[in-house]
Amino acid sequence: MLTVVGALVAAFVVVGIAGFVTYRVVSDDGDAASSPSVTPPSDPDSEAPEPEVPAELRSFYDQELDWSDCGENQCARLTVPLDYAEPDGETIEIAVLRVRAGDPDERVGQLVVNPGGPGGSGVDYAAGGEAVFGATLARFYDIVGFDPRGVGQSTALECATTAQTDEFLASDPDPDTDAEVQRNDRLTRAYGEGCLERSGDLARHVSTVEVAKDVDVLRGALGERQLDWFGASYGTTIGATYAELFPAQVRRMVLDGAVAQNLPEDQMDVDQARGFQTALDAYLRDCLDQGCFLGDDLGEAQRRLSAFLADVDAEPLPTGTADRPLTEGLAVYGIFLPLYVQSYWPLLTEALRRAIQDGDGTQLLTLADQYTQRTPEGYQGNQTEALYAVNCADSSESVPLAEVPDRFGEFEAVAPVFARIFAYGLATCDSWPIEPAEKRPEVDGKGAAPILVVGTTRDPATPYRWAEELSQELDSGVLLIRDGDGHTAFQQGNACIDEAIEAYLVAGTVPRDGTSC
Repeated sequence: MLTVVGALVAAFVVVGIAGFVTYRVVSDDGDAASSPSVTPPSDPDSEAPEPEVPAELRSFYDQELDWSDCGENQCARLTVPLDYAEPDGETIEIAVLRVRAGDPDERVGQLVVNPGGPGGSGVDYAAGGEAVFGATLARFYDIVGFDPRGVGQSTALECATTAQTDEFLASDPDPDTDAEVQRNDRLTRAYGEGCLERSGDLARHVSTVEVAKDVDVLRGALGERQLDWFGASYGTTIGATYAELFPAQVRRMVLDGAVAQNLPEDQMDVDQARGFQTALDAYLRDCLDQGCFLGDDLGEAQRRLSAFLADVDAEPLPTGTADRPLTEGLAVYGIFLPLYVQSYWPLLTEALRRAIQDGDGTQLLTLADQYTQRTPEGYQGNQTEALYAVNCADSSESVPLAEVPDRFGEFEAVAPVFARIFAYGLATCDSWPIEPAEKRPEVDGKGAAPILVVGTTRDPATPYRWAEELSQELDSGVLLIRDGDGHTAFQQGNACIDEAIEAYLVAGTVPRDGTSC
């Protein structure tokens, strides 16, 4: 499970400051972009045997997707069971988008992609085509994205009004009093109850296991005997779960910005706190090197930022939106977003300067709104609903709120600025009122073809340690390392990474385990 800190810590590919959530290339590392130098092998893989499908699910696997034009791409709807234990019961629809391969004669196959979240739109992700996946993959693959059940254009969760979600996300991620603790508990419980009231049984059926089963139905409907998969961030959890459930159906699988699957959840919370602190410190050092207003050394900059968050907690800052002051919760999201993408660091510096020196929270609120998909008209998607519902469906452990203060010390040791905020993430699902239909299993993917696990050394949202761990958890895991900042590795300007991933997907060339770029 990915931690939900106070209200929201997502793990998805976030780029594009002009829009609210778009998907495109952001180059951090400064290497030349990769070119389509990889070619498919002259002797393609022998065809895999036809997978066995339970008789009661055969009609879902055999459905023909009715593709229609949507802009320059093709769109369709996939029908799947709401509850795989009752395939003759209610069904839901999954939105699917396909970008055709640029070179149909050399087409390798269909690459199914997911950007993470939970709550990220695979439809939007795939629609980025070459701008997101590079010239090589766009040339040789149909790129297929889908919105997971509960998300976006698929049969979607609805849990709250815009005003209710605003209140939820603006709540105090670091409650100082019993009254604040109880208020957060009430807000979380009410949010979950809203999911049940507005979405019915769907709220119980959005687990990663069910999404992975949908992916296999999609594979069948696409006419493929095996799956080629590119999952970023939480998309690595979908991919790893798929490999556990359907190992023989894995052909090629890239898990970029990897999430460990078998670690204790409280340890993952500590790891993620450390990851965000590591990313924050990298940003602060860069800021200090340029004469940053936050101080003369790292310790002073950390203390000043902590003091700012405490001040905003006590007295929210005015913004350009009169009824939406900058609370501590919103300030934290505004800080988190630029840590995902190094090219956003100057935006964070200016937003912090405006807030700390001028008392104006407008720019930090703008960054927070991009993180949560908030537009002037409301929320662009249902990322918050999906993030909570999926994470809590997958969660097997939650710390009671009353016990969280006992854990402050271990978080303070690794994340002095964010310690208490992440510590309260331990209790996120303690107040969630929905019992899921399926729980995520332990993962080893035994029997799957080689799976490429990719980690970035200073990734905030999916710490590099998780990539090491996942590559060991998976029986056929192969680790590829990007030494860099920001979230995920592919198409971040590191030609070594891009070429290794492209050669693996297009030509089946597996890099040496532990290759570092």
